[in-house]
Amino acid sequence: MKVEINNQIVNIKEGQTILSAIKSIGLNVPTLCHINDLFPSGACRMCVVEVEGAKNLLPSCSLEASEGMKIKTHSPRVLNARRTILELLLANHPDDCLYCDKNGQCELRNLAEELGIRQRKYKTQQIEHHIDSSSPSIIRDPSKCILCGRCVRVCEEIQTVSSIDFIERGSKTFVAPAFNDGLNITSCVNCGQCVMVCPTGALTEHNNIKEVLNALNDPDKHVIIQHAPAISVTIGEFFNFEPGADVCGQMTGALKQIGFDKVFDTSFTADLTIMEEASELVYRIKNGGKLPMLTSCSPGWIKFVEHFYPEFIPNLSTCKSPQQMLGALIKNYYAEKEKIDPSNIFSVSIMPCTAKKFEANRQEMMSHGNPDIDVSLTTRELAKLFKMLNINLKTFKPEEADNPMGERTSAGKIFGVTGGVMEAAIRTAHYFITGRELETLEVKPVRDLKGIKEASLNIDNIIVNVAVVNGLGNARKVLEDIKSGKKNYHFIEVMTCPGGCISGGGQPYGLNTEEVQFRMKALYDIDNNENIRVSHKNESVKKLYNEYLGEPLGEKSHSLLHTRYIDRRKNKELIIHE
Repeated sequence: MKVEINNQIVNIKEGQTILSAIKSIGLNVPTLCHINDLFPSGACRMCVVEVEGAKNLLPSCSLEASEGMKIKTHSPRVLNARRTILELLLANHPDDCLYCDKNGQCELRNLAEELGIRQRKYKTQQIEHHIDSSSPSIIRDPSKCILCGRCVRVCEEIQTVSSIDFIERGSKTFVAPAFNDGLNITSCVNCGQCVMVCPTGALTEHNNIKEVLNALNDPDKHVIIQHAPAISVTIGEFFNFEPGADVCGQMTGALKQIGFDKVFDTSFTADLTIMEEASELVYRIKNGGKLPMLTSCSPGWIKFVEHFYPEFIPNLSTCKSPQQMLGALIKNYYAEKEKIDPSNIFSVSIMPCTAKKFEANRQEMMSHGNPDIDVSLTTRELAKLFKMLNINLKTFKPEEADNPMGERTSAGKIFGVTGGVMEAAIRTAHYFITGRELETLEVKPVRDLKGIKEASLNIDNIIVNVAVVNGLGNARKVLEDIKSGKKNYHFIEVMTCPGGCISGGGQPYGLNTEEVQFRMKALYDIDNNENIRVSHKNESVKKLYNEYLGEPLGEKSHSLLHTRYIDRRKNKELIIHE
């Protein structure tokens, strides 16, 4: 079809929305409620356009374009309507931009600047709401909510958790958990996907930078930091590197200059996770254990199972996540090796995930009465810490992570993308079963960003059916198929966030699919270009077993590297952030 947009003739496909047609020629129309790939709600009306012959302005996100339509995206009438909508939203919005965590990245503020709004035109009585900081991961400030509904839709339609919704009526409407309870006693899995899409400061992660700075300034503290596989291909975006640029060396150098006593790579314990998890899978297959085995790297997914599918708890791998494995090793193996009192070690992780803050607070994740991880920072918090300390990654020469827990293989590195855990596990499980390496290490059926991927593998005449799932809505579909008998798997990898860790709830704000694909490509390029691509060839991991752990699934490794889970339908464990 042909339509006219701002006097330009444009060819579009039948069924395209006006908004899609406008974006196809590189123009931008502001939206506050729209989420790509979800049915349009048309709630905010910021995307209205003027269509010749129409009496009223029309919402471009929810209306299909038609043949010969003549559209004006920024006519005086349209701009006046957008200004009025924004002025009404600002009438009841706090004026604390200076202190807001979203300062500089707030869509509401950016639109006000774009539309030239410089004073409050309408005045209303401010509705007071209390700030909910009960969750260790997410802070909820309803006073900054503009009722766009993005968070509600992501939570309900993509993650199928439905822990928040619109409550009350009319002008008193706001978004909150049922009965306006704290997030800590809801089914919230702390994934942070609501934070990713929130256009204002109504939803943010708990900021733990102050605790890290205090530890760095304490001469009695031995401060150690670890960084997850996805961090090095993302953090550069905050410093004008190309999307997907791997800045692992520069980041390591910057962390050492800041004053961290040791910088470890979480990919090391990703390799260790594979040693334990692949051993557990092989044991279950050979000895009639509970199948399908479900991965346990993603804490949001674990809490999802505990809340909604506790009958699958026996299917979960007992392995801790790589973050928690490294945390346990730091306060046990490393502390013993370096003769440091574990209570004097302050252990920090940098994760692409807000749920890691929750995981670090779990009672099961403690050694000597202290948490294995003291503080978990998101990618965004790391960027803020660097900027606070005047760190520009472009000025740093690459440095290696510290030993004994800095060596990794590329199998550990691809944990950052959906399918990476499965691919690394298949490589090592094949070796454990057959005694030889896979002929082709790339397991292509489990790659790409598709929500559900399946493969059947023949390993020495043992057929192993696997699935890779990202996004909890897709996880729910798979679990329901298993319950109904429609599907039969041996091993399933689940990542809480759509796309895996590269688009986790602690990554740069927004759901930019193009940038996520660049991060994915970067991780696979690392895998393709390195010599050691299987976890069981990590020499430092071998040394760890020889010196300390003994063997995979052994008594020592089980006590340090494995954990248990909670049926939260029966036993509600409240973790309150103070």
